[in-house]
Amino acid sequence: MERRTLWIVLALNIGLAVAFFATGAFGDSSALIANGLDNLSDSFVYAISLFALSRSDKWKRGAANISGGLLILFAAGILYDAWRRYIGGSDPLGTIMIAMALMAAAINAVCVWLLAKLKDPDVNIRAANTFSYNDFAANLGIVVAGGLVAWLGTNWPDLVVGVIVAGIAAWGGIDILRDAHGEHHKAVHTGK
Repeated sequence: MERRTLWIVLALNIGLAVAFFATGAFGDSSALIANGLDNLSDSFVYAISLFALSRSDKWKRGAANISGGLLILFAAGILYDAWRRYIGGSDPLGTIMIAMALMAAAINAVCVWLLAKLKDPDVNIRAANTFSYNDFAANLGIVVAGGLVAWLGTNWPDLVVGVIVAGIAAWGGIDILRDAHGEHHKAVHTGK
């Protein structure tokens, strides 16, 4: 059940990453590109989680550490993109932002539902849940930013949401690293 669920969530996130990159490039949106990077990092993490699924607890903790580190690394990339667009300027399309974010929110809701059905989740499944919740929150931020961009005719809401998505990704990475660290200490005390 875990393996099948992770494969489905992985496929959905790869599709979302491609869609975010395409609409972000077309719509000149930092927030959409940021979410594309976030979904790409999620996809790497799901692949790592699938690899670690049948391995020992030590492997699972290692995979979670890689996942957390990747999220922090991608957060830095998102911040760079927002800075680049701030300096160079951008002209995001609010309607494209809203449409893509609503579609992604629906897909992320499916991911949250699928992952919530798993019983006794290990550290990697908990990491996957963190990603899906973070993505859902970021999608709602993009809807608001898209509305503000369309209404005000300025790029700053898009850039702000890009930076917020980076913050959410970094916080999620730190949370996963904390969880993996807690699992390590639990294993030391129980001898696993």
